[in-house]
Amino acid sequence: MNQRAKSIVAIGADDAGYQLKEIIKKHLESQGIEVADYGPSTPDPIDYPDVAVMLAKDIAAHKFERGILICGTGIGMAITANKVQGVYAAQAHDTYSAERARKSNNAQIITLGARVIGPELAKQIVDVWMASEFQGGASARKVGKIAQIENAELRIEK
Repeated sequence: MNQRAKSIVAIGADDAGYQLKEIIKKHLESQGIEVADYGPSTPDPIDYPDVAVMLAKDIAAHKFERGILICGTGIGMAITANKVQGVYAAQAHDTYSAERARKSNNAQIITLGARVIGPELAKQIVDVWMASEFQGGASARKVGKIAQIENAELRIEK
């Protein structure tokens, strides 16, 4: 992965998450972090799976190291992003979960619920997640098992 990809964070939302996306985007940019905005550019209705799959595919392709997805609860974005092979998305509504999502589970995407948490907590969650790195150790074995399960499931003919 090139250094430029590491320095850019992809961010996307549906219409429920639009306002929080704009707040988080400005927050990251104020820290000198470049943001790739996957939309929407207005609060008009948009289906979260459309945004989540676009962003997750670019994470899987190593265009970006990290992504943030925001919808009403964060649940739909996490479910959708996790359907993309090689992507680990974790919903976090507190700083501890955000930290563990990265340190223990190597989550490249964090999802937030705009109807669940407020802007200040969302900024704290993003800051903690951004400052965290995968620790490996015993967690590496577990994350490796997740990848094995994912790869085995892909080989099953339905």
